[in-house]
Amino acid sequence: MSLLVVGLSHRSAPVSVLERASLPADSQVKLLQDTLAAEPAAEAAVLATCNRIELYADVDKFHAGVAELSTLLAQHSGVGLDELTPYLYVHYEDRAVHHLFSVACGLDSMVVGEGQILGQIKDALALGQELHTAGRLLNDLFQQALRVGKRAHSETGIDRAGQSLVTFGLEQLADGRDPAAWAQGKRALVIGAGSMSSLAAATLARTGVAEIVVANRTRARADRLVEILNQADGTGVAAHAVEMAAVADELSRADVVVSCTGATGLVLSAEAVAGALGLEFDPAYEVPAASVPAPSAEPDQQHAAWVENGSATATAQTRTVHRIPAQSTGPVRLALLDLAMPRDIDGGAARLDGVRLVDIESLAEASADAPMAADVDQVRTIVADEVAAFGAAQRAAHITPTVVALRTMAAGVVAGEIARLDGRLPDLDEKQRAEISQTVRRVVDKLLHAPTVRVKQLASEPGGAGYADALRELFDLDPQTVAAVSRADLNDPNRGRS
Repeated sequence: MSLLVVGLSHRSAPVSVLERASLPADSQVKLLQDTLAAEPAAEAAVLATCNRIELYADVDKFHAGVAELSTLLAQHSGVGLDELTPYLYVHYEDRAVHHLFSVACGLDSMVVGEGQILGQIKDALALGQELHTAGRLLNDLFQQALRVGKRAHSETGIDRAGQSLVTFGLEQLADGRDPAAWAQGKRALVIGAGSMSSLAAATLARTGVAEIVVANRTRARADRLVEILNQADGTGVAAHAVEMAAVADELSRADVVVSCTGATGLVLSAEAVAGALGLEFDPAYEVPAASVPAPSAEPDQQHAAWVENGSATATAQTRTVHRIPAQSTGPVRLALLDLAMPRDIDGGAARLDGVRLVDIESLAEASADAPMAADVDQVRTIVADEVAAFGAAQRAAHITPTVVALRTMAAGVVAGEIARLDGRLPDLDEKQRAEISQTVRRVVDKLLHAPTVRVKQLASEPGGAGYADALRELFDLDPQTVAAVSRADLNDPNRGRS
C-alpha cells in the first residue's frame, strides 16, 4: 500500500473555486466513508480548512487511486470533475509526506508560519480515528506531522512571521496603521463561536477594542466564549452575547465585524450592511444572472442556509453573491473581516461608502506579496530530515512483522526439537533439560541476530522494501503468520493515540 494525497488549496485554485468546493462536517464524514468503501483505498483522512481541501489515502494502485479520489472530491464538493481537475494537485509516497509536513509547519499556509493549522491537522486525525478510517499509516503520518510542526515552531523563529490569519486580517483592515492604535476603543461584533471566531475575539481583546459582542447560532457557545473573554486578564474588554436575530441591530452599532461561521450561504448581505449604516442600497450592484462568468472565474450563486434561530440576512432561496473587489473610498465607518469559507459577507458591501471589507480572497492576494521569514530555510531542512526519518521508520516497520514471524518460526523449531530430545533421552533431569534448551535457544538467537539486525537496516534505506519479500521467500514463512503479526500491531489500542 502507498500514501496518496489529492487536493486543492489557495496556491492551486482561485478562492471562488475553493469556496464552492468547501466541505462542511457532514460532507467530510461521508467523503471518508465513501473513500474507504472505494476499491483502491484502505485508509483515508481529510484535511479541510478555509484555504485547502485535501484527501489522504493509503492506496494499492496509483492511477486508480488518483482517479477515485478526484472523483470523490468532486462528488462531495459539488464542483464538477471537469471543472475541478485543473486545480487539483497530486502527491505520492515521500512527496505526499513532504507536503503534509510542510503544511504542518505553516510553509504552505496563506500566512507563512501560522500555527493554527496544527489544530486543524489534529482535528483531521481525530475524525479519522473516530470513524476508523485512519489506520496504521495515516495515524503514524498525522502524528508525526504534528510533532514536526511543533518542532519547527519551537526550534526556529518561524513564529515571528507566522501571524494567525486573524492578525493578518486585522492588519489589512488597519490599512497601514498600527492595529493596536486602530482598534483602540472600537466596538466589535464577532459572528460565530467556533475556533476561528474564538481566536478572532481573543485577538481583538488583546489588540485593544473596548467591547466585543458575540452572536452565534447556538447561544450556549456564544455565552461560553463571552465568559472566557470576560475572565481574561489584562484586556479590560467588555463582552456579551446576543442572539443571531439581533445581528442587524448590533451591526448598526459596530465599528468592526469579524465573521466566520459554518454557514453554506451569506450571513451578511450588502443590503443589510447598507441598512445598518443608514445608506440606501443600490440594486445596480447586483450582478445580472446573464453576465455570470465561466466557473473558473467568479461564480455568482450560492444557497443561503443560515436561517436557524433567526439570521437577519439569509434566505432559503438561491441568492446573488457579489464579488466586487474594489473598495469604497473615504473615511471607514465599518470594517468587515470575513474569514469564512464559503464566505459569510456579500462582496458588494465593499462598494458601500464608509465600508472596508477584507476576506479570504483579498488576504490571499496580500499574502502573496508578504516577505518570507529568514527561518523558512531552516524549517525546510527540518521537514526534509523528518521526511527521511519517517520513510526509514515506515520501511523498517514494514519488515518487522516478517522478522517477528521468522523468530516465531525459529522458536517453534526449537520447541519441537526439545520435545523430540525428551522422547529420546527420558532420563534427563530438569537441570540438564533446562541447560540443553537454553543452549539451543542461544545458538538460534545468535544465528538470527546479525541477519535480522542487518535486514532491518537495509529495509530502512530507500529501495529496501523488497527485503521483507526476500526474507519470507528464503525461510518459507507462512504469509498468514506475517499478516497476523501486522494485524496485532494495527489493533493495538495504544497505537496512534496522543
